[in-house]
Amino acid sequence: MKLGGNFFEDLGPGQLLRNPVPRTLGEGDRSLYIALTGDRNPRNCSDEFARSLGFERAPLHDLLVFHIVFGRTVGEISLNSPGNLGYADLRFLRPVFPGDTLRAETETLGWRETSKGDTGVVWVRTTGFNQRDEHVLQFYRWVMVNKRDPGTPTVADDAPEMPAEAGRAHLAHLPYPRIARFDASATGGSAFWEDYEPGERLAHPQGMTIEEAEHQMATRLYQHTARVHFNQHQQQASRHGRRIVYGGHIISVAHALSFDGLENVVGMAAWNGGSHTNPTFAGDTLFAWTDVLERIDIGRDDLGALRLRLVAVKNADPSKEALPLKVTGEDGRERYAPNVVLDLDYIALIPKRAVAV
Repeated sequence: MKLGGNFFEDLGPGQLLRNPVPRTLGEGDRSLYIALTGDRNPRNCSDEFARSLGFERAPLHDLLVFHIVFGRTVGEISLNSPGNLGYADLRFLRPVFPGDTLRAETETLGWRETSKGDTGVVWVRTTGFNQRDEHVLQFYRWVMVNKRDPGTPTVADDAPEMPAEAGRAHLAHLPYPRIARFDASATGGSAFWEDYEPGERLAHPQGMTIEEAEHQMATRLYQHTARVHFNQHQQQASRHGRRIVYGGHIISVAHALSFDGLENVVGMAAWNGGSHTNPTFAGDTLFAWTDVLERIDIGRDDLGALRLRLVAVKNADPSKEALPLKVTGEDGRERYAPNVVLDLDYIALIPKRAVAV
């Protein structure tokens, strides 16, 4: 990596980067994540509840693990990025606990210069490992990266095809212990795997305003150093004239809001794909809804999976008004509505009713 980070010209396909810096996670990381996102899932904050699920103690939140692995990659991939564009085939492969040390490796897959010529899109695949070199997480993402020399065309036009959805073979082999009994009094939820129907929409009732200090601290927690989130002096000259909230923070807040209605979910298994559809800024208030897309039997009598679509919107409450996901512009093209900031298609794990007590 060059001093000041890589630019688009430095990130041609075929590179394998061992991303610095390894990070040992502790209980403080868990507490700060809860403080910054409002997460309430007892699997992630109650050792006693986690033991009732078969764990020795409470695992760290899946999204905290994602953010830490993502943060390892920023210095070499997206330090000079105006924004991450999307994700594909993200798989959570094993739980992570306090005391585990995570590192990451990233392979560059393709690149394409944008029509304006001042930026390009880079496609990468990242794998996260623990201290035993076990795979804990893997994902594809594509990110817009500034060019070092906007005036010199690169003619880069090598965009790889991304997986349409996450592979499901690993769902039956996830190292999740068998759930002998599930006490829903700890979650406050009454709905289990069998109770969710494809086509159902859950309009989550709470909203959360993103404060400047909170999103800055959250992004620092992950050691995510992209200038677009921190450097107001630089961002004054950008298209928006201000810092953009890290899209991963939007995912975490929206997921925390979705607890109301999905209380008994015990973890994420995969993302089929996701997009940050519009920027979020400090002062915006986030709301969320979830569409149930599919009920998936993973071959266990205690645990099933749901394919869910989590949509986050800013400054509009979907529990009180019907909000469109997409709109048609004057040019006849369909695009995301301007207040939609996240569209995430993911697979969640949830107990079956047979283990309810």
